[in-house]
Amino acid sequence: MRYWAIVVSVVIPAHNEASVVGRLLGGLLADAAPGEFEVWVVANGCTDDTAEVAGAFADVKVLISPQADKHAAMRLADEHAEGFPRLYVDADVELGSQDVRALAAAFDDPGVLAAGPSRAMPAERRPWTVRWFYDVWDELPVVRDGLFGRGVVGISREGWERLRALPPLLGDDLAASLLFEPARRRVVAEASVVVHPPRTLGALLKIRTRALVSTLQAADDPSLTTASGSARTSLSDLRAIAAASPVRATPKVAWFLVLTVATKLRARRAVRTKDYRTWHRDDTSR
Repeated sequence: MRYWAIVVSVVIPAHNEASVVGRLLGGLLADAAPGEFEVWVVANGCTDDTAEVAGAFADVKVLISPQADKHAAMRLADEHAEGFPRLYVDADVELGSQDVRALAAAFDDPGVLAAGPSRAMPAERRPWTVRWFYDVWDELPVVRDGLFGRGVVGISREGWERLRALPPLLGDDLAASLLFEPARRRVVAEASVVVHPPRTLGALLKIRTRALVSTLQAADDPSLTTASGSARTSLSDLRAIAAASPVRATPKVAWFLVLTVATKLRARRAVRTKDYRTWHRDDTSR
């Protein structure tokens, strides 16, 4: 099979990711043919060696922006990248060459405008307060079917045209999931990304706050308003998870609800002030 007849562009916005960007690039390029992927790392607002680490890879092109802004970094790369499908990849995940090929192959179906990989979240050495949350979260239909929370979103040229028409959004992966109806997006089982969950409860609350603020911001956008409700957790889904294994799952669902309420309280101030720019970052998984 010839996967690289069309060059795939991979865009990696990276803010102070020197400790992990090499891990991503090493796997991404492990068995890639020369010129198979067009890889752009955008070191934005970095005070560490992100650009130098990325620049050590011969097949990686590095752009530097003084502004710590993920959305602006992605748009900067768009000014230079030429290939489609185009993958936007978080610097702290792990994605291999074969996974990129499998994602690219999904776009052989012209009806697919956006795609993401299946997700692995190793929970070793995480406290129960984190593990229990993800045990429930990962079972939710909206999480299994959506493109958010994977750290990787691939789009076709047509999908890119639609996505770039949106105003800057805190949750770019959520926007990609909501913008395209289910028939036009795909979770590719043959591709897998490793997403490292937070190591502490405090870090988990940070990223869940960001996720909730992203959902509420999407609800304010006319093009996403209708679909934004589909990104929220359904009580009926939680009841179904608890009913499937009452003894084991019920305490986890209860804990999930506690964290959800705590997250809403933390997000209230940002939503009230329309603060959709503060990036609640988890540094514990890096």
